[in-house]
Amino acid sequence: MTTVAPISLSSLRRANVGVPETRWSVAAVEALYELPFMDLLFRAQQVHRAHFDPNEVQLSTLLSIKTGGCAEDCGYCPQSAHFDTGLEASKIMSLDEVLEAARAAKEQGATRFCMGAAWRSPKERDMERVVAMIEGVRELGLETCMTLGMLDGEQARQLKDAGLDYYNHNLDTSPDYYGHVISTRTYQDRLDTLASVRQAGINVCCGGIVGMGETRTQRAGLIAQLANLDPYPESVPINHLVAVPGTPLADAEPIDPFEFVRTIAVARITMPTTMVRLSAGREQMDDALQTLCFAAGANSIFYGDRLLTTTNPQAQRDRRLFERLGLKPQGERPAVKGTEVPGAEA
Repeated sequence: MTTVAPISLSSLRRANVGVPETRWSVAAVEALYELPFMDLLFRAQQVHRAHFDPNEVQLSTLLSIKTGGCAEDCGYCPQSAHFDTGLEASKIMSLDEVLEAARAAKEQGATRFCMGAAWRSPKERDMERVVAMIEGVRELGLETCMTLGMLDGEQARQLKDAGLDYYNHNLDTSPDYYGHVISTRTYQDRLDTLASVRQAGINVCCGGIVGMGETRTQRAGLIAQLANLDPYPESVPINHLVAVPGTPLADAEPIDPFEFVRTIAVARITMPTTMVRLSAGREQMDDALQTLCFAAGANSIFYGDRLLTTTNPQAQRDRRLFERLGLKPQGERPAVKGTEVPGAEA
């Protein structure tokens, strides 16, 4: 019987000439992508099982607290004021509306409640409202996450003082492909916001989108950027492009499903202790593809009927899939005795 040797991260990093061994070069990440599919999944499973319960998935719910009218021109986003997607801009939600949604998310099993606003960056008049939302959601016993666009140091400190657990700010793609997707803010703007969040002591949620026309090398460039953040993010959402009519990427050629699974696996290997989140695009995935993503090391999902402005698999469908796979939501119940597989390692 042919066996696959345990992964040697140092051997994969030898392409990093003159770079500390703790960093990943684009070439080293691309070498992971190029492994035979079964070998890559096996190695991702090795890393995953060393740090997590392989049958546990963290559930997050995402609510758009302020939709549309964004001044940015992100080519994938229906909320941009630059594009005609038929989406009407709305005002920020009231605190009562947000808390009602948070209670419903908790009842459905979510442990983290994420709130997103379509802003380039929050204005000072907005900060009082989002601080109240953070405090209210925390009182319900949920972890809190916000995505509000760019932040300066003072704004990040305000969110930290309110008790914010996570701040989401995605890099979206590799530095060399970024200009093909967005022109209204720079890559460095995004890195500066992440630095402000880190300095404030807030956990970082940062990932990207695949399927926007980028090459495999550019996908490797995104993963390398994320893995080389110091430290790398506690949460890494991997989004599958949802091609929305009216956006510049509406006609983007769909990415090969196995390439998407490879991206999940590579994220798991390069960032062993992060929560790798299967995010946007799940509505377009069948159960078999989602299962491969879990096998590749995804251990977090957005859960519920909506994901900002696009649909998301309904909670009951997710529950049925979990039952079929023997997966359990994080913190929901202890493992059932007598289900261990002889010879399996934890």
